[in-house]
Amino acid sequence: MTATEQIIERERQFLLQTYSRYPLAIARGKGCFLFDVEGKRYLDFVAGLGVNALGHAHPRIVKTIREQAARAIHLSNLYYNEYQGLLAEKLCRLSGMQRAFFSNSGTEAIEGSLKLARLAGHRAGGDSKSQIVALQGSYHGRTFGSLSLTGQDKYRKGFEPLLEQVTFVDRNNIATLRASVHDNTCAIVLEPIFGEGGIRECSVEFLMECRTLAERHHAALVFDEIQCGLGRTGTMFAFQAFGVQPDIVAIAKPIAAGLPLGAFLAKEEFASAISPGQHGTTFGGGPLACRVALEYLAVIEEENLLENVRRVGDYLHQQLQDLVGRYETARECRGRGMIQGLQLEIPARSIVEQALAEGVLFNSTQDTVVRFLPPFLLQEKHVDKGIRVLRKLLGQRRKKSSPAAEPQQKAAQALT
Repeated sequence: MTATEQIIERERQFLLQTYSRYPLAIARGKGCFLFDVEGKRYLDFVAGLGVNALGHAHPRIVKTIREQAARAIHLSNLYYNEYQGLLAEKLCRLSGMQRAFFSNSGTEAIEGSLKLARLAGHRAGGDSKSQIVALQGSYHGRTFGSLSLTGQDKYRKGFEPLLEQVTFVDRNNIATLRASVHDNTCAIVLEPIFGEGGIRECSVEFLMECRTLAERHHAALVFDEIQCGLGRTGTMFAFQAFGVQPDIVAIAKPIAAGLPLGAFLAKEEFASAISPGQHGTTFGGGPLACRVALEYLAVIEEENLLENVRRVGDYLHQQLQDLVGRYETARECRGRGMIQGLQLEIPARSIVEQALAEGVLFNSTQDTVVRFLPPFLLQEKHVDKGIRVLRKLLGQRRKKSSPAAEPQQKAAQALT
């Protein structure tokens, strides 16, 4: 039995079987590459589902973790630590928000955002101002509150009843949105770019209407940027790429370069609704995670990685568009920067599984979408390698006919 098989068998015996894993056991990483326990190298377009934005074993992150771990890892929120306030200030200045709360994960950031929106809603309009508008096809997490906002039956099934005062509208359907938001709405919650939902963007017009309706009805506009935020679009926050400012924004994934950390940031108008004792956490905002998060943001700025995300992201998009033009099984490419998706006519998991043998890690979502969430360090040469693998795998199916070839094909068909 190989080392990988031993790991798989042990997990099969003792772990709750909640994951449909690929048959790959990772031992270490460096930059844009990962290495399995047998030593094989893989080019990583997954980045820990968007967490490892600085790739693997970034020297500045490794150095910071070592230094801080020797000082203090956890202290509890009974006391101040020197990094939590610095990180809150940095994030507020980058986002234009006024207050931050640190959690352990993105799901918890969504839960805290909901609690804050409810409190602010009750203050503005009484207990009846508690209804929420969310989007069909969205994904916000797996706890009861976040699951209640997730507009996909496959995640909700079996866990009902969830929060009852949630109305779902179709992404970019402004008429339905207007009909759903009213004076008892306390929050409109959305992902500016659906992540798990297949890399689908909300239109600027839709987001602007959300902004208008939130102001008209004194509701919180809550953006879930857990996957699309903190640089992945080529701007520090995705809402900056769309030009629409939320009242509350939830972030997580890359913020602490792989350590568990999430946050929600809020305007003072909403942040002032909460008081001591109404929300809290044991682990959120500890000195190790916050110091590493500060280093993450420093690396992004000092290594000019947002420009790299935009440049290489544009190149990736061009190459994916070329695949759509060449292969019948490739229908559409979507997204921007380092959050992109390739819509297929076939199950995407088969492509992902075959790519493993080629030494490239992709991810599939929504059954037929290959999702790309690579490290921000990605270069054009890495894109070229990934595209070569996709060409090989998609080329095993039919290529699209070129206009010049169609008359010849029709003539040949007439002779048979």
